[in-house]
Amino acid sequence: MEIPTLCHFELCDLDIENKPGGCRICVVEVEGRRNLAPSCMTEAQDGMVINTHSIRVLNARTTVLKLIISDHPFDCLVCAKSGHCELQSLATQFGIRSLPYEGEQSHYRKDTSPSIIRDVDKCIMCRRCEMMCNEVQTVGALAAVNRGFMSVVAPAFEMNLEDSPCTYCGQCVSVCPTGALTEVDHTNDIIRALNDPAKTVVVQTAPAVRAALGEEFGLEAGTLVTGRMVAALRELGFDYVLIPTLVPTLPLWRRGRSCCSAFRAIWPETLLSVCLYSRRAALDGLTSLNTTFLIFWMCHLLQSRHSRCSER
Repeated sequence: MEIPTLCHFELCDLDIENKPGGCRICVVEVEGRRNLAPSCMTEAQDGMVINTHSIRVLNARTTVLKLIISDHPFDCLVCAKSGHCELQSLATQFGIRSLPYEGEQSHYRKDTSPSIIRDVDKCIMCRRCEMMCNEVQTVGALAAVNRGFMSVVAPAFEMNLEDSPCTYCGQCVSVCPTGALTEVDHTNDIIRALNDPAKTVVVQTAPAVRAALGEEFGLEAGTLVTGRMVAALRELGFDYVLIPTLVPTLPLWRRGRSCCSAFRAIWPETLLSVCLYSRRAALDGLTSLNTTFLIFWMCHLLQSRHSRCSER
């Protein structure tokens, strides 16, 4: 049985559930109860009789959805989430073609950080991003601010995201049902760079990409597609592909670099040497550098530099 919703979101593996009951799209009719009940906030009990698709329920859901859309920008054709917007999908599902409600709309300034764009005019107060930021990522950069018609999810004191504790992990973007949170798109810049013969273009992927990318092509979740990804990127025209195998742990080691000047000396060499794919390596089918070799290599450099420091 499918009950539409905009705010409910559940991460079963982490036992975390977002159910503020704010969107009221999931209302159902409970026999013996005067008003409609939000299904995400109503606990099922023995003997309870629930109507999920009665005329009263469908009318209420349609009315609530129209009210939400009436305070939403009408720029779906140029929105980054067009075709993947849950609000847009529900409007299509409910057959909404016109809005009887006219009046003032809430307007906020647009906030663009190096990685994330906040277009808060499209926020529907589902508070999924707040749940991800506070409960899952434990960053605490987002929270509900203001009251009533002007309430919205934003950093404290409505500061820019760039000035907040945000780490640009992107998890808030991944759960946002509308275009309120989107990533900064550099696609056109990359296409121009790839078509510029005077430029050497290097791409680096995050460690999780090689394990998550396969799902988009129908593979089982967690399937490693490192080699296929490198081959595809080379076919697109990238000159070098950086695959960080050891790099993600290096920043943790770098925090302790002040204990020994030897680490400061080898850090640039380590950073530039780890996991570099050359054209030759990609053509030969190389998919990763040997992490064990890199660790021994770095320890050897560290030991030799440290010995020289001790002698001085």
